[in-house]
Amino acid sequence: MRLSFLLGVTAAVVERASAIPTPQAPTYGPQGSGGTAAERATAVRDAYIFAWNGYSQYAFPQDQVGPVSHAPQNPLFGWGATLVDGLDTAVIMNIPSIVDQILGQIPKIDFGKSYQDMPVTVFDATIRYLGGLLAAHDLLSGPMSDLATPQDVANLLNQAVNLANNISYAFETPTGIPSNNLYLNNRSTDGATSNSIAQIGTLVLEWTRLSDLTGNQTYAALTEKAESYLLNPTPPSGEPFPGLLGTDVSLTNGTFLDSNGGWIGGGDSYYEYLIKMYVYDSGRFGNYSTAWRTAADSAMNDLASHPSSRSDLTYLAEFIGTVLQDDNEHLGCFDGGNFLLGGMTLNDQSYIDFGLALTEACHNLYVSTKTRIGPETFSWNTTALPMNETMFYQKNGFYITDGGYDLRPEVLESFYYAYRITGDTKYQDWVWDAFTAINATTRTDIGFAQISDVNIAGGGMKIDNEDAFFFAETLKYSYLTFAEPALYDVNFTGVNSFVFNTEGHTLKVAGTPV
Repeated sequence: MRLSFLLGVTAAVVERASAIPTPQAPTYGPQGSGGTAAERATAVRDAYIFAWNGYSQYAFPQDQVGPVSHAPQNPLFGWGATLVDGLDTAVIMNIPSIVDQILGQIPKIDFGKSYQDMPVTVFDATIRYLGGLLAAHDLLSGPMSDLATPQDVANLLNQAVNLANNISYAFETPTGIPSNNLYLNNRSTDGATSNSIAQIGTLVLEWTRLSDLTGNQTYAALTEKAESYLLNPTPPSGEPFPGLLGTDVSLTNGTFLDSNGGWIGGGDSYYEYLIKMYVYDSGRFGNYSTAWRTAADSAMNDLASHPSSRSDLTYLAEFIGTVLQDDNEHLGCFDGGNFLLGGMTLNDQSYIDFGLALTEACHNLYVSTKTRIGPETFSWNTTALPMNETMFYQKNGFYITDGGYDLRPEVLESFYYAYRITGDTKYQDWVWDAFTAINATTRTDIGFAQISDVNIAGGGMKIDNEDAFFFAETLKYSYLTFAEPALYDVNFTGVNSFVFNTEGHTLKVAGTPV
């Protein structure tokens, strides 16, 4: 398939003061082949510009645009999720006009109220907005400083402080474990009595970075106190395997309320941040790397699972207590990249090898479907195998339980880590194959849409959703796999001077790079 067809674009869309035309893409060979790394990087950058133009024309500065309806949407508090999530990607891609447009909007965001007084989730406010602001600050005050003025950089940090101050009352619980759902108009919560380990344990990186930049240690202290309940879980049933935790924790007394979990949604980014805090500052957070090793070892020893029809594949099972559930999800495919990062920073080849095996299995999810895109959820549990899925399972080692695709980044993320840590160009080809499949299948006239079924030619129905993480992660990881190595890359000159948060935002490390 010709890339010029894959990346054909509509007329340029006017944004802020002038139009940004999408360049004509060069012509390559069939899907998954051809083109230099530089040409592939340009193609991904062009896809970003195309999607941005659609958002800019129809929805800026609201959260996102409906890629089918063209209607503005505000599912993420009305603060401009796409523009904040997409800023550091535009900076990395060196698109000055888009960067300038976004920077002009940053001071105008009112983090003291939400769209139609909708509840604000601390998790999303942190990983998307706080992470996006801090990442842009770190890039624009550092390696990409030519794209912004000192006032622009100051605005980013000031708004990060405003945001954190407005949501910090979430931590005013008996334990200091935050409530996740906030009503800012009257400084209340939704009354929930528990929170998940992902929503508790995926705050410490961003809030610590804010403390380090401002000198106000309160932000870090709030999140480290909440994290302490996860690093020292009680009762024992909340830790069914060493380092592997249940999901829900009481806000009243900090005890675990179940023993169910896995490296999946609800728990995933807790494990992810254990090693990333060590990368951020190995001097301060050595205990986090110890916790990560314990969890990673248990994952390797107790959760690693090989489908009966494809013993060459390795997936991580979910668990209910100590009983494994042979199910997983696209979200869980971050695990390969996380093991690779852990192996690199801890100088342990066993983690690297296991991470590559997990990445290989997630690649299998993509190349097994008719669209060459992986499904939202999948299983290799033969006791629940539908009769009409038997042949598919025998060939591919899994069957699909939810065939949707929400423009998710996790598989591409692990491919990126695999390439940057091993240097093996096959992972560039895997990213290219996935990117071209996503572009061919999800593209609309103004952007990219969620699809209903990855195992139907054409992807089934296009759903009117283009989540901001498509700009923050999916396109960023794709681009960075092909772009020239840079200071903010994983394993740049053998160390990590920046660390990616769970939304793909690049935060400058505070300690000696490892």
